[in-house]
Amino acid sequence: MPATTVLTARALLLDMDGTLVNSDAVVERIWRRWADRHGLDGDEVMKVVHGRQGYASMAVLLPDRPMEQNHADNARMLAEETADMDGVVAIPGAPEFLASLRGSGLPHALVTSADVPLSTARMAAAGLPLPDVRMTAESVGASKPDPEGFLKGAAELGVAAEDCIVFEDSGAGIAAGRAAGMRVVGVGPRAGLHRPDVLVEDLTRVRVEAAGDGTIRLHVEQ
Repeated sequence: MPATTVLTARALLLDMDGTLVNSDAVVERIWRRWADRHGLDGDEVMKVVHGRQGYASMAVLLPDRPMEQNHADNARMLAEETADMDGVVAIPGAPEFLASLRGSGLPHALVTSADVPLSTARMAAAGLPLPDVRMTAESVGASKPDPEGFLKGAAELGVAAEDCIVFEDSGAGIAAGRAAGMRVVGVGPRAGLHRPDVLVEDLTRVRVEAAGDGTIRLHVEQ
């Protein structure tokens, strides 16, 4: 019988790719083409890119390349990704999970390494509503695993970092959540490699309840 963990928070900070939206097919296509252009092993590239902004992944993979080239390359790739929605679908349970947050007015924010056009397009392709509060690539000066996005999301919601729970799928994202002083619910098999506080297969395993004192109770089935 599955074990259920109950977590209490005042706000939830939600990653997008791999957490709410399954965009792996597009990410694989775009980044494997990039790897081929640069003579890199596609499998090794895929170990790096999840969760980070593109320029930050490029800095890891091509450490001697000038950063301005990474930013220019990143802009081109963001445009490619925004034009390619083939295979983009919601993570199981994501529609119901977001509906429960929106319907009960519980504080939550999207914290993604995607920019505004890409995040808007992917959420729409997956049939998911955009949270009112969003931290995108344009909102921060540093990519995950830097905690800036999560800390700004908490500040925008008016909630202390220690009272937030992060939902993430990638190593970079989980590290960012931890660095922000937040607890992390890992979503999917990628997350399991990075030892989040709690791990779920998908969002069908999470039930959200509004407590009487204004806090959020998460019932997490592991």
